[in-house]
Amino acid sequence: MHSGNLQVVRRAVCALAPGLDASLHPVLLRIYASRGIVSAAQLGQPLHALLPIGSLESVAAAAELLAVHQRQGASVLVIGDFDADGATSTVLIVRALRSWGFAAVDFLVPNRFEFGYGLTPEIVALAAQRNPTLIVTVDNGISSNAGVAAARAAGIDVLITDHHLPGAQLPQANVIVNPNLPGSQFASRADALQAAELMDLVALGTVADVVPFDGNNRILVSQGLARIRAGRCVAGISALLEIARRERSSVVAADLGFAVAPRLNAAGRLTDMSIGIRCLLADDPAQARALALELDALNTERRAIEARMQVQARSAVRALQDLSSGVRRAGVCLFDPGWHQGVVGLVASRVKERLRRPVIAFAPCDAVSLRGSARSIPGVHIRDVLDAIAARDGTLIQKFGGHAMAAGLTLSMAALDSFARAFDAECERALAQRGSPDLIETDGELSCAELALPTAQALREGGPWGPGFPEPLFDGVFRIQSARVVGERHLKLALTAPEGRGQFDAIAFNFLDAEEPESLPRGAARLIYRLESNEYLGERRLQVVIEHLLPA
Repeated sequence: MHSGNLQVVRRAVCALAPGLDASLHPVLLRIYASRGIVSAAQLGQPLHALLPIGSLESVAAAAELLAVHQRQGASVLVIGDFDADGATSTVLIVRALRSWGFAAVDFLVPNRFEFGYGLTPEIVALAAQRNPTLIVTVDNGISSNAGVAAARAAGIDVLITDHHLPGAQLPQANVIVNPNLPGSQFASRADALQAAELMDLVALGTVADVVPFDGNNRILVSQGLARIRAGRCVAGISALLEIARRERSSVVAADLGFAVAPRLNAAGRLTDMSIGIRCLLADDPAQARALALELDALNTERRAIEARMQVQARSAVRALQDLSSGVRRAGVCLFDPGWHQGVVGLVASRVKERLRRPVIAFAPCDAVSLRGSARSIPGVHIRDVLDAIAARDGTLIQKFGGHAMAAGLTLSMAALDSFARAFDAECERALAQRGSPDLIETDGELSCAELALPTAQALREGGPWGPGFPEPLFDGVFRIQSARVVGERHLKLALTAPEGRGQFDAIAFNFLDAEEPESLPRGAARLIYRLESNEYLGERRLQVVIEHLLPA
């Protein structure tokens, strides 16, 4: 939030494209130009502009395998994952297969504390009790060599649908559909499904998994948001939005990412993701709401656990910095024997945002093993980092998997110190190629006239924003007239621009560190901020949301 090491780099202001609608807000036009939008066609985001589903390798083979089992009246079991995009993928496949007339379709999600991730032999043994003839994996399976072998040995066909990066050897499934397979020509790195009635689930899963918002994925999210706003979404999404106090008719991608996805994820982090899946499968609004309330309660519990772990993580980071005499580590490993393995990913994510370095947080999974959750920064491919460590020393990591920005791994408790040193060294090599992680890109400065509610509303409606198509971020020097603490750790500010015209309300979330008391800021400061509209007592007002506060 407030780091003197941060260096601001402003995106180049490109010439406005003549193909864009000149009636769009001038700031929005400028933002689009800096993100390579040169024509109105790139903003229309119609379904027919999606990449042809047939261009994703093995789709035809997958369809044929499904058709064979449908003709036989077979039993299909969908094996999902315990996070939000795994839940939405599970629901999407179950709903699709049922709508296509499959006689028997059910799902099974591994409990992360008993079975861990993916199609393991233990999960196959559990699945076999339901006598399926076909297992369909979603958001997992590409590294499940032993589990696929166990299923095939039991006479069960396997269709893998996944987007995680494969290992050196592919599992011997009947069919694998994965855009990240070596040699894949598919131009988008997330799954595409041309089924309009399921786009609400596709949008939620795409946002929840923080995948790049390339042209294809922006269409998927945009179309899904349109369905949700029109009320044509599953009852569970409506119920979760209502409980989170988000207006369905004006929902944006950030609402899915910060309000709906965490509540779904809470089930997988603390208990069993089947609660979230049943919420999204429910067609009865009352049943969906009851399950959504259950998810909301789990999320409240998750936040309390995470808050305690965050305090411990910040103490550990300070100790690391003291031990290294101020030298910043390239890659940070954190461990506490009391940490909850379902929440370490969130701890890693928060610490990563604070340090702007790759972070892995570990928790014990048994008496001798640790399970870690890694989060990275743009330009450092975290799965490649783990792969390089494993290639140099095959004894350090027991198993790992993931993609560019997030990964999971298991190692022995005895190997933690050696692994931490190897992780730091490998991240240092990766950062040397990337350049300084302390650079932050903004869209420049806004004039006083542009610092207004219409600008905030235009930017909100101009999305969807996400990785690869970043939400507008601005910087400028302001004078802080007053500052007060709200909600223990947040800071409420009254700002004026340097020339003294106009006063703005601002908020800096999670600004204060209880372990590091500090005086409230006053006087001139350089702020890196977003614009939002905030509703209070039925009236919409401009709110400046501060991401970083730097010396002027």
